[in-house]
Amino acid sequence: MSEPLRVLQVFAEMNRGGAETMIMNLYRNINRSKVQFDFVVHTKNKCAFDDEIRSMGGNIYNVPAYSGRNHFEYKKAWESFFKEHPEYKVIHGHVRSTASIYLNTAKKYGLTTIAHSHNTSSGSGISAFVKNLLQYQIRYIADYLFACSQNAGTWLFGEKACKNDNFFILNNAIEAKKFVLNKDIRDKKRKELQLEDFFVVGHIGRFHPQKNHTFIVDIFKEISEKNSKVKLLLVGEGTLREEIEKKVNNLGLSDKVIFTGVRPDIPELLQAMDVFLFPSLFEGLPVTLVEAQASGIKIFASDTISKEAAITDLINYYSLNSTSVEWANNILKSKYSIKRKNYLSEIENANYDIEKNSLWLEEFYKNIILKQEMGVNNG
Repeated sequence: MSEPLRVLQVFAEMNRGGAETMIMNLYRNINRSKVQFDFVVHTKNKCAFDDEIRSMGGNIYNVPAYSGRNHFEYKKAWESFFKEHPEYKVIHGHVRSTASIYLNTAKKYGLTTIAHSHNTSSGSGISAFVKNLLQYQIRYIADYLFACSQNAGTWLFGEKACKNDNFFILNNAIEAKKFVLNKDIRDKKRKELQLEDFFVVGHIGRFHPQKNHTFIVDIFKEISEKNSKVKLLLVGEGTLREEIEKKVNNLGLSDKVIFTGVRPDIPELLQAMDVFLFPSLFEGLPVTLVEAQASGIKIFASDTISKEAAITDLINYYSLNSTSVEWANNILKSKYSIKRKNYLSEIENANYDIEKNSLWLEEFYKNIILKQEMGVNNG
C-alpha cells in the first residue's frame, strides 16, 4: 500500500479553540490511510490535542512565535524547516497574521499553499493593525483561499478574490450525532454538576476579549436578580479567566457561576445547559454555534456574528448596543417556551456533518497532488 499524502497544518497551538476543533474533527474522520496531517505550531508548550494527534499518526513540529522583533529569525526557521522536510507537497495555513511569510517560503520550496480564514476581525489596537498589514498579501500569495463563511473570506481576502475559482467555503463541520439530545445524558451531567434544580445559562469559549465574558457576567447578574434558581456554566480557559473570576466574586455570584476549565465532554455539557449565551464582539462562523444547534439548545448571540451561522431556527440575534437588562429579559422570557428536539437532519441538510466534509477535503488534497504531477498550475 502506498504511503498517505502528508499535509502540513499550521496553527499557533493545538488547544481547544474553534479552528483547532474544526481541523481535529476533519482529522478524526478523514481516511488516514490516504491523507495524514502533520502540524507546525508556534509554541513548545504541551497542548490539549497533542496526544491525540500523535495517536493518529501525526507529527508535531515547532517554530518560534512571531513578535515582529524576530522577523528574520522567524523566516529563517521556516527556511530551515522546508530544507529539512522536502517530503511535504501541501501546506494548509490557519495562522493568518504570518501566513504571508510562511506560505511565501513554502512556495519557494515547491509546496502548494492554502490560506484559511476563520474570523471576521483582528480586534483593535496596535497588534491588530500590524496583523492587518501582514495579512493583506495573503490573497496574492496563496494558491487556494479557504474560509469558514463568506463573511470570513471577504474580510481576509477581499470581495474580488472571493469571486475567483480558487476560493472555497469549507463549513465548520461537526460529528453531529454526538450532540443529539439525549435525556439520560442530560440528567446524568446535570446531576454530576449539581444543576438538577437550576435554569442553566451556558457559554463555551476561551477567556479572550473577543468572547465578551464581561458582558456575559453582566447579563447573568440581571438574570440572577430576577430568578434565584439559576447557574452560569463557563467552559474554557484563557488569559482573562482570573479577571472574570474576580468580577464574579465582586458581584457576589461565586456560588452561582461554575468555571469548568477546558473539557473534553462538550456534547454532554451542551445537553446540561438550558440556554446558550454567545455575545462575541466578532466571529467567523463558530464551531461552537454549530455544536450548540446540533444539541437543540436555544441560543442568544450578538448580531456581529454572521447570519450564515443560523443553520437552524435556534439562534436569536441581539445587538451589543442593547443593555444587559434587555438581554436578560429576552433570555428569561424564553424559559417557558423551551422545547428541546432532535436537529440532526437540519445539521446534515445544511452540509455541516463531518463525513461529507472530510471526504471533500481528502479529494481536494489528492487533486492538488494530481495537478502537481501533471504540471498543471494551481488555482
